[in-house]
Amino acid sequence: MGPWRCLLLLPLLATALRAQQHQFMEYVERRLTLLEERISQWHDQSSRYSTELRDFKNQVLGMLETAEKEREAMRSEAESTAVRVDRLEREVDYLETQNPAPPCVEVDETLMEKQVATAKQRKNEKYTKLTDCSDTIASVRAMKILKRFGSTSGLWTKDAAGNSEKIYVFDGTANDTVYVFPRMREFTLFSATRKAARIKLPYPWVGTGHLVYDGHLYYIRQQGPFQVIKFNLANKTVVDSSVFPAEEQIPVFGLSPFTYIEVAADEEGLWAIYATKEDEKNICLAKLDPTSLDIEQMWDTPCPRENAEGAFVVCGALHVVYNTRLPSRSRVQCVFDVSGTLGPEDASLVYFPKRYGSHSSMKYNPRERQIYAWDDGYQIIYRMEMKKKLEV
Repeated sequence: MGPWRCLLLLPLLATALRAQQHQFMEYVERRLTLLEERISQWHDQSSRYSTELRDFKNQVLGMLETAEKEREAMRSEAESTAVRVDRLEREVDYLETQNPAPPCVEVDETLMEKQVATAKQRKNEKYTKLTDCSDTIASVRAMKILKRFGSTSGLWTKDAAGNSEKIYVFDGTANDTVYVFPRMREFTLFSATRKAARIKLPYPWVGTGHLVYDGHLYYIRQQGPFQVIKFNLANKTVVDSSVFPAEEQIPVFGLSPFTYIEVAADEEGLWAIYATKEDEKNICLAKLDPTSLDIEQMWDTPCPRENAEGAFVVCGALHVVYNTRLPSRSRVQCVFDVSGTLGPEDASLVYFPKRYGSHSSMKYNPRERQIYAWDDGYQIIYRMEMKKKLEV
């Protein structure tokens, strides 16, 4: 190609380049315009969303403020209701105290003749006190719910005579294994039994009338006649056993049909609370020798079995706790003092706060002056307010 031809092609190439450059610029401008439109659209949408979010936030804050006011009003109303309920319970307690329940003793000539004949037959009817204890329960000073553990019925207790802090737990009404927690803390904090030692008894126990006293476990075994087994907790051996000398035994408490003998401890020592077919309406009481398990004295008390859910002994006085078939407030309605110091008309009517159901066991600890109770699977401590018998 000659030089003159190249000179002819240069204007054509320059024109083509300018045309492509113009098209490219138009394309870039169109893209920029489209991008600006999208940015503007995004800005409008973002502004609208921000406005809606701000309005929603203000709406939520208003609802929260209203809910807080309603919660405060409900809390005030609940506190006011609790105060009124507490006042009502005190008024009910006062009315029940002013109008006590009917006497536990039925005026029956046959029963009186029977009691006189029994009194003549017994040479050791007059009880000689072992201590100078003259206290009786005035009221429940405080209540503490520890936890919920195990079955609806059971027993938990400490050693009623020793200084041990161990907690003994009998889960259920028939078993052969006792759980032992080293202290109250371990029993309270841990729901499982992994922190507890296990004592497998040589004979299964029945009911919830067992007792830990001075390093020994006194528990009830049913195999034919009911037996009281004395089990040494240190060396895990049976020390002694005794067949309870009562024919045709029946459940001692009308609301706790699984308990035939309730072994109790107080400031005077060991007691057995039981019932027989011979006098199936009322509860019987016996003083036990903790060493030999011999029965030292026996009494027919005026306390009825019907609607009874538990019992314990304080300073030689049997306190029977009553409830109803549909669980209500438990109360001590019958007191029988073996020394005759405290008459039925002088005893205070003690009410236990209404909780979950009915007590399956109530163990009085004379060292601590408190009761270890099992209420529908809940373990409860009742701290008692005491008074002198002559002051009640």
